[in-house]
Order: sequence, then C-alpha cells, then structure tokens
Amino acid sequence: MTPGRQHYRLIEQIEASSTSVAMNIAEGKGRFSRKEFKHFCCIARGSLYETTTLLEIFHRKAWIPTNTYSELKSEAIEIAAMIKGLINSLRTE
Repeated sequence: MTPGRQHYRLIEQIEASSTSVAMNIAEGKGRFSRKEFKHFCCIARGSLYETTTLLEIFHRKAWIPTNTYSELKSEAIEIAAMIKGLINSLRTE
C-alpha cells in the first residue's frame, strides 16, 4: 500500500529529518569548538530518532514492507551507535 495524497507531508518530514542528520553533523564540524560540534551531533541524533519514529509510522500504516522497515531500523541503530561514539569522543572538560 502506498501513502495517499494527504500523507505527502509525512513523506516530506521523513526526507527533512533524515537529511538533517548529516546536515547537523556537517554544520557542527564547521563550528569553532568541540562543545558546539557536540551540540550539533546531539541535534543530529534527535533527527535520527525522529526519522526512526516516522519509519515506524510508515510501517504500521503498511506503507513500507516489514523487510524494508527492519533493514532501515537496523541501519538507524548502527548510525545511532556511530553518533554516540562521536559525541563521546567530543567530551568537553
């Protein structure tokens, strides 16, 4: 089943939140301090969680098949671990 016209806003949201992950990491890297970089990495992690929530909604509405959802969720867990590692490496004193 594919989403109807009225659900395009959710598609736009998942595009925005998933793109926001990389964009926030890039923006943080361009900042002048580790503290700012860490802040943007935390925002990126929040965007990742927003994306996974939207994927869950898509799955529950049967807009994406279970195997696709499982694959994407697994990748999101891996990305979350990478972001956590990056955040931990940026600990400020």
